[in-house]
Amino acid sequence: VQLQASGGGLVQAGGSLRLSCAASGRAFSSYAMGWLRQAPGKEREFAAAISRSGRSITYADSAKGRFTISRDNAKNTVYLQMNSLNAEDTAVYYCAATADYGLVYESAGYDYWGQGTQVTVSS
Repeated sequence: VQLQASGGGLVQAGGSLRLSCAASGRAFSSYAMGWLRQAPGKEREFAAAISRSGRSITYADSAKGRFTISRDNAKNTVYLQMNSLNAEDTAVYYCAATADYGLVYESAGYDYWGQGTQVTVSS
C-alpha cells in the first residue's frame, strides 16, 4: 500500500490543523493505521492509532483530548484532527499502516509509511 500524507503547515499556538493520509494499492480496510511524529532532534513517537474498522482508537497521552483520529474506508483515507496546538506539537507527522490486527504503538510495528508532512506551531 502507498501512503500520501498532506495537510501540514504553519499555525499559531491554539490553532487547529487536519492532516489527511490517502492510501492506494491493496485494500485499505485490511490495515490498521497510525499517526506518528518526529520533532527535531528527537525520536519518532506515537500519536494515535485506529483499527481496521475504526471501532478501536488509542492516543498518546500528549494527544488525548486534543487530537482525533478517524478513517473513511470508502475514500481510503485516514485523518488526524489536531486542536489546541502548542509549540511541542511541532514535528513531521507520518501516517503508517500495519497488517497487525491490533493497535500498534511502536514504529517498528508498521509495515508502510507515508512521506511525512511538516507541522509547525508558532508560539
